This record gives sequence, C-alpha cells and structure tokens, in this order.
Amino acid sequence: MKTVRQFPHRVRVIDHVWIPMPDGVRLAARVWLPDNAERAPVPAILEYIPYRLRDFTAARDAVHHHYFAGHGYAAVRVDLRGSGNSEGLMHDEYLPLEQEDALAILDWLADQPWCDGRIGMMGISWGGFNALQVAARKPVQLKAIISVCSTDDRYTDDVHYMGGCLLGDNLSWASVMFSYNASPPDPQIVGDTWRDMWQQRLEHNHPWLDTWLRHQRRDDYWRHGSICEDYSAINCPVMLVGGWADGYSNAIFRMLEHLGVPRMGLIGPWSHKYPHQGVPGPAIGFLQEALRWWDHWLKERDTGITAEPMLRMWLQDSVPPTTAYAERPGRWIAEPAWPSPHIRHHTYGLAPGRLVAASAGGQPPPVSIQSPLSVGLFAGKWCSYAAPPDLPHDQREEDGGALVFDSPPLTRALDVGGAPTVELELEANRRVALLAARLSDVAPDGRATRISYGLLNLTHRDGNAEPAPLMPNKRYRVRVQLNDMAQIFPAGHRLRLALSTSYWPLAWPPPSAVRLTVHTAASRFIIPVRPPRPEDHLLRPFGEPEGAPAPARTRLHAPRLRWLVTRDLARDRSTLKVVKDEGVWRLEAIDLTLANATTEWYSSQDQRYESLVGRTVARKLFRRGSWHVRTRTRTTLRCTATHLLLSADLDAYEGTERVFARSWDHAIRRDMV
Repeated sequence: MKTVRQFPHRVRVIDHVWIPMPDGVRLAARVWLPDNAERAPVPAILEYIPYRLRDFTAARDAVHHHYFAGHGYAAVRVDLRGSGNSEGLMHDEYLPLEQEDALAILDWLADQPWCDGRIGMMGISWGGFNALQVAARKPVQLKAIISVCSTDDRYTDDVHYMGGCLLGDNLSWASVMFSYNASPPDPQIVGDTWRDMWQQRLEHNHPWLDTWLRHQRRDDYWRHGSICEDYSAINCPVMLVGGWADGYSNAIFRMLEHLGVPRMGLIGPWSHKYPHQGVPGPAIGFLQEALRWWDHWLKERDTGITAEPMLRMWLQDSVPPTTAYAERPGRWIAEPAWPSPHIRHHTYGLAPGRLVAASAGGQPPPVSIQSPLSVGLFAGKWCSYAAPPDLPHDQREEDGGALVFDSPPLTRALDVGGAPTVELELEANRRVALLAARLSDVAPDGRATRISYGLLNLTHRDGNAEPAPLMPNKRYRVRVQLNDMAQIFPAGHRLRLALSTSYWPLAWPPPSAVRLTVHTAASRFIIPVRPPRPEDHLLRPFGEPEGAPAPARTRLHAPRLRWLVTRDLARDRSTLKVVKDEGVWRLEAIDLTLANATTEWYSSQDQRYESLVGRTVARKLFRRGSWHVRTRTRTTLRCTATHLLLSADLDAYEGTERVFARSWDHAIRRDMV
C-alpha cells in the first residue's frame, strides 16, 4: 500500500475527546480534523466499534481517518460504551443502547463548530453492522453509509448460525469478545479511576456464548438489529463491500435487491479485510473509492460514482486448492442491477456419482450417505481472516465421506455468477439432521478446489423461526442455497457437487449419526451462468491502494500463525488446532507494549457424537513502565444428546498478582441443533 504524506489539507489530531451520553456516561473518541475546520466546517465520517482505538486499532484508524481528514472531512473514531477507554459497561452486541448512543454521538457531532451537520458512517464487521442499524433509525444528520463485511440478517448470515446450523465461529467469536471485555482502560486517559473501571468490567463480564446458545432459532433476539425486517427503514444511500473469502458476501446481494435507496455493491477476492488491505489480492484503492462516495453524498460533488454499475465483483479464475493465496487471479465484471437480467440458470440432474443433463430421463436409483465426523477438518473457517491460513484445502480430503456427483469435463469455459442451489428429495433415519452441500472445481489432475458451499439443518427446512423434527424414513423436498460466488470453470474441468451429513468443526453436528437417502431421480442442481459481456472490458480500473501513515510500532516478538490437523490413530481422535498469536509489539507514541494471542482446539473421537469438544484460550497483555496488566480467558463447549455444555474461566492479573477469577458452567438444552 502506498503511504500518502501530503494531502490537500493539513491535519490536526485530537488524541482524546469525551463524548457525553444522555445518562452521563462518557464515550472515548479520537478526532482527525482539517486544520481550518473551525473556520470552514466540514462533513464528518464516524466509525463506531469496540476494538480499542488507543491501542489495538490505532494503526488502522490512522491510515483511514487521517486520509479522510486530509481530504476535507472530520474523521471521528469512537469506542463503544464499556470498551477501550469509554465509560459504562458492554453486555452484548448490537443492543438498543448501542444504537441510542450512536444517535447521541451524531447529535454531538452535528453541534461541533468544525462539523457542517452532514455525517456519514463507515465500518467493517461490527462497524458495518451498526452503520446499517443506525441508518434504519433515520437520524437526520446521517446522509450516507459505507458498510463493509456486514449483514442484513443477524441469524442467517453472521458468525452464529448458518441454515439453522450452529457454527464453530460462534464459539471462537464469543471467545474474542470475552477477552476484549476483560481488558482495562488506559490510566493515561482515565487516570486513577482505571482500576475501578477495570474491576467493574471484570465483575460484569460473562461469556456471551451462553446468550447466543439460548437462541437457537430465529426469534426476536436475532430480529433486533436485522435490517431485513424492514428494508424501507433505511432512507440514505448505502455502499456495500465484501469479499469472496469473507463470511458476509451473501448479504450484499440481498440488500442490493431489496433496499430502495441509491446503493452499490463491491465484492473482491478478499477475506475479512478492507479492500485496500485485501488478502487474497489484488487489493484496490478503496479509500479513493470511499472519497468519491463521500464527496458525492456529503459534499454534493459530481464524482461520477452514481454512474457506476450497481454491482462490481471479481470473477475468479481457477486455482489449485490451498489454505492461503497472496493473489486470486481473475477480472472485474459488473451488473447494472441485481438480480441481474444477464444470468441464466443451467440445471443438472443427479445420478449415482454423476451430474447429468436434466433431460436425461430414466430412473436413477437412490443413494445414501452417513458421513464420518472427520468430514469438515479441511473446510477452513466460516469467515476467513487471512491469518492463520484458513481457507479450504483440497476437497478430496473430504469427498471420501460424502456423496459425490461429477459433471462431464466441460467442453468450453463456464462463467458462474450468483448462488448455486441444490433441490433434493431425501429421507433421514433421525429426527435431527444436517446437510452440507459443496461445489468444487475439479482439475484434470483430480485436485478439487471448493468454490461455494451451503448448510441446512433439516429441521429448518421450512424456515428458521419454527423448526420441526423429521419423521424418520419420510420423504421431504428440501432446498439448499449455496453461497454466492463468481468463478470461471475452465474447459476440461468438472463441476463437483458433494453432499455430507457432517461438516465439523465449521458447524456443530446433530446429536447422533444420521443416514440420508437422496432420491436422485427427483433431485437437481442449479447453476447460475453468466455469459461474458463486452461491457466488462470497459470498466474503469481501480487505483492502487493508498492510505495515511500508520503510527510507529516496534515488533518485540514475531506473530505465530498455525492451522494444524492431527489424527491420533491409536485413540481414533481427530483434532484441528488454530493458533493466532499476534506476537508482542510496542506503540512508540504512547510507550505501550501489547500482546494478543488466541488458540482454538476442535476435536472428535471415533464416531462418538458426545466426544465433540471446542475449546479456546485467549491472552492479552498491556504494559507501560510499572503498569502491567494481563488477562486469560478459557471457553469450552461440549455436548450430550440433549444439551450443549458451556464452561468458561476468566483470570486477570496486575503485575504478578491475580486480582480476579471467575468460572461459569451452563447446560443449555439443544433445540433441534
């Protein structure tokens, strides 16, 4: 990324500002201003997240917000209530109070002498979520938003559940927030009250996983904050950004279809990253694109942004399977609207081992599968963070435990864009069952690269609000929509549909082993085909990535990133170990040393469904001179046939003394998961 040091405006940074809330709580903020903003007020851009602006996001914040301020905006980064140096307590994600605080922040910003009253919101992940949620509250000051890697539906497309299946990321993400919520404020900002504030946070901290596991179907808990409940509530323009390696790209297509405001979508090859930092590459000049958006909607300048296609996405070339890519070759394509008038659907029929022409006729026999619990060890994460290498590996490692249906070798290249769909007639021998469907690109040498997948808890076959158990050996028609994608399948390659009854640890398996029988004669696989369009070659190229300088930091210990699969054949135990150790570094400007490390383990033994274990350990360290604080959290999820068993521990240390310890043990009844 190119570091820009000269801007149209000189920038003044206000390192710390208190923003008062109506109940007296103060939120911590940092502000970047054009140097003449008090004399000539400017629009503001707000980012509002819980990830500690003074330390953990300091580098990223400076790259973005200094850049915007240098181009004539007041850029404001605020820590949520109870996070970073903000006062108050944080009890869960996306609560009504979080949105009320955001409205109060907008009021405060509009009243500042350096703000002209026009405000945009921007954020990735949590910040993308609450940009949408706050927009749905219709604040008069909010004129446009940019939402990156977010969702319109907290149940359908977030880290918690997918197709009614409990995701492994539910555990890992809960553990991340368990650790963040145990972190102290900085004495340099809050003074001698830091210890009381920290103690209060520790006393009120709890594993949010307990809450999320008590809402296993799509109820009012998930409807809150899901803007799909009323798309018409949003009345400001929306830019939606995501990546094919991210977990949230499906939501972009839904929002482009259903929002009624000016909107545009951008989907690259990236994981859970801003596009100017995008991995896999190519990264793009996203901050320049954001400026075009802000200049149009906040400054009423004609930047040409509204003449752009509604959707631009990266059409990926075929690549061999591996867990990390520096670059994904491909090219940009665009659609003027979504759903696209240019997509046509090709239907395959199913026969044992084969995808066949839908008009092939005949009565192929049914086929059945009872997958081993080890299917899924090479699936990667639901949401790739590009560290450690967490993309799916060669799918031949998984296909031996699945029903596999291959197309004939393609006689010419096939461009696919959109969401493949599997329609099956099937029966199960259990009341609760999971179905995982995968689409892979199979090269002539046999290597299989997963392109898309979908999950369905079969008790959710008629919707996520009111699941219903299966009647053993009764036939059902079900539909599984795979993730949206854009991919070239070269001539000579084959399409592979694989179906399995397990996908652990990406998703938690059902209470017991399930045998599914698929009636192939009544089943089909539908592929969205997008013929090449000459207009694609006329697209305006993106600029190179650029941003403002990041603050100086010194690396004291290198990061350690691992993704390890082990098979203990003596005990027949399979384990996935994920190590994300960010190392130790010092922020020179504030003389603060930081460490952040998380390790996850997911294991199963033989085909014993009650042997499943997911466990995480997270550690954080903060040190400046004699001030030395560290925390350790541990979270474990086990199961029986009837319950999910959650245990957690929190230990906090000041220097060498342990100053807080608490443990939790909860049994949550399984609700058809």
